[in-house]
Amino acid sequence: MHGGDLEYAYGMWVVAAFNVGLFLFFILSFLKPRGGQEWRSMGVVVAFLVALFSEMYGFPLTIYLLTGWLGDAYPALQPFNHKLGHLWVVVFGGSTLAWVIVMGLSLLLMLMGYTLLSKGWRQIHAARGGLVTDGIYAYARHPQYTGLFLLIIGFLVQWPTFLTVLMAPVMLYAYVHLARAEERRAEDEFGEAYREYVQKTPAFFPPRNQWKAFLTVGIAGDKAR
Repeated sequence: MHGGDLEYAYGMWVVAAFNVGLFLFFILSFLKPRGGQEWRSMGVVVAFLVALFSEMYGFPLTIYLLTGWLGDAYPALQPFNHKLGHLWVVVFGGSTLAWVIVMGLSLLLMLMGYTLLSKGWRQIHAARGGLVTDGIYAYARHPQYTGLFLLIIGFLVQWPTFLTVLMAPVMLYAYVHLARAEERRAEDEFGEAYREYVQKTPAFFPPRNQWKAFLTVGIAGDKAR
């Protein structure tokens, strides 16, 4: 027990390992590495998940450091309660409303990420090696990576830690670099058709006025444009 009647909610390493395995299985179902560069990028994702769930269920390193550095200035009176491990909830006062907003926003981002990952995989699989430029690919050239980015942002909203905040830009760089390598291969394979597609389609994020259609296509599978 720590701080009144609130239970110390860490040291659950089996739960941490289960969640790492679960989310890794989910991501690998839609982003299957095929070469060395793809495996290296996926390695960053694995490290991110290990760091995230180790702090979420194993040992709250970030909270421990914050309480040591800030002392009484740390806003959470009971920092080792699992609910107050949501640092954005702590920042906004620890209220139930703050918790609902943080959880709602993070779950929305993760749902959007899942939608784009799964729909992108289905389109690529159905194309059987052909050039895909319709559906969600009419709005972004790499919608699966967009989905991965949204999933990671959702995790950072729900449970930010020092390690994951530092690792997120590394992962972003790795997948941007991977996307560029994939585009060079696609240009070699599809030639002018792919160059025209690149000129009219953003890499990861469509313009703001197209996001609703982008997500609608991802969820419902409607024809783009």
